[in-house]
Parts: sequence; structure tokens; C-alpha cells
Amino acid sequence: MEHRVNEIQISYREKLSTLKSLSVTNSNEVASLLFQNWDNKTIGLHETFKIVLLNQSNKVKGIYSLSHGGITGTLVDLRILFAITLKTLSVGIILAHNHPSGQLKASYQDKQLTQKIKEAAQLFDVKVLDHIILAPDGRYYSFADNGILS
Repeated sequence: MEHRVNEIQISYREKLSTLKSLSVTNSNEVASLLFQNWDNKTIGLHETFKIVLLNQSNKVKGIYSLSHGGITGTLVDLRILFAITLKTLSVGIILAHNHPSGQLKASYQDKQLTQKIKEAAQLFDVKVLDHIILAPDGRYYSFADNGILS
């Protein structure tokens, strides 16, 4: 009896050379990049969770929109987050989401999720460099700047 299975192919192609991309060194640069690449029509409407993918030199490989949620939250599937991270051969990531309310305080759930992602990332030798919360008015909150990632 013959058993057939699907062939699995994994690929990653850069449209823009990472070597020519922005190298981020602080939360202000990351927040500026995120605001430039966020839909300003929905930043005050619903939560979105994104990851900034980085190479060894902290050059931005790309930004991936992981989930879109409701007014007060969004779900993050760690399996998809790490599938994207590993598929792009990224060694560093920056987490980002928005608070439509403009409240820049990290919630208990935000802190728990960040810790969970950080612990899982260690298994793959991926560094979680920051978690940025964006407000619709252009302000931001950095977990790294506030000592939450330690």
C-alpha cells in the first residue's frame, strides 16, 4: 500500500536588502519606525500586535502584523510568532502593540505575555529586545526603557 504525504517547503525572500536597512539602537527609533508603518486610521480603533524582525546587527528585516483584535485586546499565538521569526532567520525581535485608549501603562496581561515570549525565545537563541506600546497621539511606552524586560 502506497502512502502519499504533502511536500513541505519553507522559503524566505528579501525584496529589500537587509544590509541596506535601518539599524535600530533605541526605543525612539523603533517607535518612529512603527508609527510610520502603522495604519493611522485604525491605531485608535482596535489593538494590533506586530513584531519587528532583526538580524544580528539590529538591522530591520521587516515588520510582521501578527494579530488584529478588539478595542481592549488582541490574541497572540506564540507558534505563529516563532514560525515567522524562525522562517526569516531573525535573531532579535521587538514586540509592539497599540492601546487605542491612549493609556500607556503596561497591563498585567502585557507583562505576562512579554515574559512568556521572552522565555520561549531563549529556547531558540532569539533576543526580545523591547516591547513597545503605541498610543494614537504619537506617544509610546518602552518595556526596555522602564526596566520591565530584565
